[in-house]
Amino acid sequence: MRGLFRGLVPVCRKEFLHIVRDPGTLFFALLIPILQLFLFGFAVDTNVRQIPTVVLDESQTQESRRLLESFAGSDVFALRSYATSPEGLYETIRSGKARAGIRIPFDYARRLQDGTTATVLVLVDGSDSTVAGQAMSTSTGVALKESLVRVLPDGTLPIEVRPSVLYNPATRSANFFVPGLIAILLQVMIILLIALSLVREREHGTLEQLTMTPVAPLGLMVGKMIPYGVLAFGELCAILTVMRVVFLVPIHGSVFLLLALSAPFLLTVLGVGLVISTRAHTQAEAFQLAMGTILPSVFLSGYIFLIENMPLFFRGISQLIPATYYIEILRGIILRGAGMGELWVQALVLTLMGCAAILVAARLFVKQGAA
Repeated sequence: MRGLFRGLVPVCRKEFLHIVRDPGTLFFALLIPILQLFLFGFAVDTNVRQIPTVVLDESQTQESRRLLESFAGSDVFALRSYATSPEGLYETIRSGKARAGIRIPFDYARRLQDGTTATVLVLVDGSDSTVAGQAMSTSTGVALKESLVRVLPDGTLPIEVRPSVLYNPATRSANFFVPGLIAILLQVMIILLIALSLVREREHGTLEQLTMTPVAPLGLMVGKMIPYGVLAFGELCAILTVMRVVFLVPIHGSVFLLLALSAPFLLTVLGVGLVISTRAHTQAEAFQLAMGTILPSVFLSGYIFLIENMPLFFRGISQLIPATYYIEILRGIILRGAGMGELWVQALVLTLMGCAAILVAARLFVKQGAA
């Protein structure tokens, strides 16, 4: 029996020494689960609260202000902007600045005083099915609460809310999840491919041969990026085709604009992959670092959970995640039919992020070569 476990203690001692002397393994084994616990515990909130809402109050009376106070007091609607026309109301929602809209008609107060039913229109951005469902149910509840205060003699409720779901009337989950999933899939594929590519060359010794040739670090970085960028564009076109044909998700905006605004995101994730490749020494380490970018992109980018519901610290982190801006571009063009006028800020931020990532990768590569 003793012979079956011969060498057990020395092997265990050797493996423990390897783990202790490898800070990367210790980091992923001990700190990553703790970080995930904080992520799930604090940042993820399935309750829908403080939906950015635009208001068009055509009545401008005490009764309409009371109704708006009831909407604000529900903790679901956050009345953040006010429109002056129906066109402005729809434009604010289409641009993504608001996820819901409340329109109170000009005869709202008169109808309440005359004893007839006053109708209030509540518009909801259907590109987020969770927000749409919560907004519709809450708006109905607010109207019921206000109506019970002044029920008409014949038992009719004086206030009627008519919810209208924009951009996704059937509230199909595919229309909400598939466009955001494009960003996650592209990010994982690109970062893994380009990070593993450079680390593989370093392990085989071919990267050192490249450094001895008259190739500038920036030229090497960009030269590595272009083939994978072309591959990523091909993958994007294939995914969009499957989304349209198989999942029947309509593209309401310009396909050419979508492809053009995808370039800054691809530039950014390519740069992130290059930065990872300069820090990783083995393919296993590169894989771990690349996979470490997935959880923040899924849970902090607004793909599943509302950024507005997150604590301030995690909302700040979400602004540093490229997928946050690209998901807004995807949903804006595919679902809401948004144009360049509504999405230029996201495109500009991604472009700056991409340029910064490439410059950082080139600088780290130079330092690594000097070391």
